[in-house]
Amino acid sequence: MTKKSWLGGALAATVLAVCALPAHAGKTIDTIKQRGQLVCGVNTGLAGFSAADSNGNWTGLDVDVCKAIAASLLGDAAKVKYVPLNAQQRFTALQSGEVDILSRNTTWTLTRDASLGMNFTGVTYYDGQGFMVPSKGKIKSAKQLKGATVCVQSGTTTEKNLTDFSRANKLDIKPVVFEKVEAATGAYFAGRCQAYTTDASGLASVRNKEAKTPADHLILPELISKEPLGPAVRRGDDEFFAIAKWVVYALIEAEEYDITQANVDQQKSSTDPVVQRILGTSEDTGKLLGLDKDWAYRAIKAVGNYGEIFERNVGPKSALGLPRGVNNLWNKGGIMYAPPVR
Repeated sequence: MTKKSWLGGALAATVLAVCALPAHAGKTIDTIKQRGQLVCGVNTGLAGFSAADSNGNWTGLDVDVCKAIAASLLGDAAKVKYVPLNAQQRFTALQSGEVDILSRNTTWTLTRDASLGMNFTGVTYYDGQGFMVPSKGKIKSAKQLKGATVCVQSGTTTEKNLTDFSRANKLDIKPVVFEKVEAATGAYFAGRCQAYTTDASGLASVRNKEAKTPADHLILPELISKEPLGPAVRRGDDEFFAIAKWVVYALIEAEEYDITQANVDQQKSSTDPVVQRILGTSEDTGKLLGLDKDWAYRAIKAVGNYGEIFERNVGPKSALGLPRGVNNLWNKGGIMYAPPVR
């Protein structure tokens, strides 16, 4: 063997050895473990995504993400402190360390990704901005909003999208801007605006929760933007970023391989190599994340797979009644897709 080829082989072996080393806990993980609790920034109240009942119990799709991470990292889905944040507070709360993770129907955009000191961990709900109007009115399409007053919350992608849509279509829409979502929706239902705009999922939530008679309000068919919603963590802690990211991916992949909250224990005896890897019965992928081999098992046991989370919180049989649509798995006509757990 030549000296050059020997050095090349030695280098390759060293790289493989380093790649196989267990992950070291980052400062965020250390803080979470010392505290014994994951601090999760959520919406102040958006049915289906994050909302508290009269007893202070939080539920929703975004809430379930935090429960799954807590189950993987701390062994208990209940070890989560929920911090309700409005649109203006959310990024500062994450940047300052007030919360460990922001799981709050937040759109992943270039500006937010590149300039706010945060990393988005993936997409948990593919959404788009829409409009809600009174059903009895003449407006049946967003293109009919020429000169209309539209209630909108400030400090959101929604506000900018509304301006862009108005300019592009020469509609001269007149935004009526409010700092808090409750003020914006209250003004719409009081008749101060001819329409209300936000993400389509948010429109369904608001109509279901706040309208005296939901049927009196029509969600127009057009979507005027792409709104990929997902959790975000602070930059500078790759170890926690990896955990937050891969827990969600594991929930998506669990649905693909029919691992559910109800059958996850039985699936531990599966001979399917992918199922074995996800549940840690063949390979210990957890050590690469600084976790044990049961990290994904605990997440699925706590909240179910992604499909179960969707159906329970926002799906056709939930109070929101949203269709699965593009949020279906990639092999079922949707675009929900996770990198493989391997």
